[in-house]
Amino acid sequence: MISANDFIPSKYTHSVEKGNFQWSAPSNIALVKYWGKKDNQIPANPSVSFTLNNCKTITKLAFTKKENDGTFSFDLLFEGQPKEDFKPKIQKFLERIEIYLPFLKDYHFTIDTENTFPHSSGIASSASGMAALAMNLMSLEKVLNPEMTEEYFYQKASLLARLGSGSACRSVKGQVVVWGNHANISGSSNLFGVEFPNVIHTNFKNFQDTILLVDKGEKQVSSTVGHDLMHNHPFAERRFAQAHENLDQLISIFESGNLNDFIKIVESEALTLHAMMMTSMPYFILMKPNTLEIINAIWKFRNETKIPVCFTLDAGANVHVLYPENVAETVLQFIKNELVGYCQNGQYICDEIGNGAVLI
Repeated sequence: MISANDFIPSKYTHSVEKGNFQWSAPSNIALVKYWGKKDNQIPANPSVSFTLNNCKTITKLAFTKKENDGTFSFDLLFEGQPKEDFKPKIQKFLERIEIYLPFLKDYHFTIDTENTFPHSSGIASSASGMAALAMNLMSLEKVLNPEMTEEYFYQKASLLARLGSGSACRSVKGQVVVWGNHANISGSSNLFGVEFPNVIHTNFKNFQDTILLVDKGEKQVSSTVGHDLMHNHPFAERRFAQAHENLDQLISIFESGNLNDFIKIVESEALTLHAMMMTSMPYFILMKPNTLEIINAIWKFRNETKIPVCFTLDAGANVHVLYPENVAETVLQFIKNELVGYCQNGQYICDEIGNGAVLI
């Protein structure tokens, strides 16, 4: 069993004065949701996600050696402009990961980051952002330790990303990623995300995700606060067991390609996530009226046409419309005709399953 201590390096064999790397990392959408966590960003239940392709963060990391004065030193640019309000989150991230990357205080970093999707669009940018930053930092560590294996590189990048944002550990690899120990998924770990190791039916190849931007405002309740509310939640234990059961069912669904069963699990998981929010204390609702209008329209359309289109939700109001590639034309026409009117400024983003982080 791999432990976190396995990722603490002993010593580095090489040195480097300065340089830069650039990585892109995508967002992801969970099918089985994780909601509730233990210390050190350990999930209370396993989750599985589709890695996206178009919604991603591109981060350039430049580094210059400095005197180690016991402090972290970095500048942060978002879309080329200084972004002071992001800095505390990065500072906290560096503090969390220093034990795994002991060289961090030896360098001054310039982190220049941008998203391919509108910021504050309600698409989780912390997952793609933290994954992209973790990939860059691992590229630097690989220069200091060239003997590092590829497996170690990716596992550690996912572990580091997790310490910045839990779901970020699922944005390092593609196309279907599991995070959290699960009895029937070999190699699954609470420490990092792993590519789903079992057979996946061609029905899920190039699966589409059209993201309907219902509400682009800041969430009233942060995910961190929401996760914490699971600690004393009356339904927490049953929910965690349900996630294991649903993931178990998805193993055979992915193999058989049964889209009807896939839809049942995915939509149930989305609604359960929001049910947990509505039944915590304090309780809260992140769906908007238009979220419900879209859900009902999807159900009506699916019922009438028998086309296997379904929805899922993150911890927000936006709706991810999931469907196989072979019905894309019909579903996109339905979205344009009937759903766009429920989106803020008519905005939506077309995405699909992707392959994870890429060195640029």
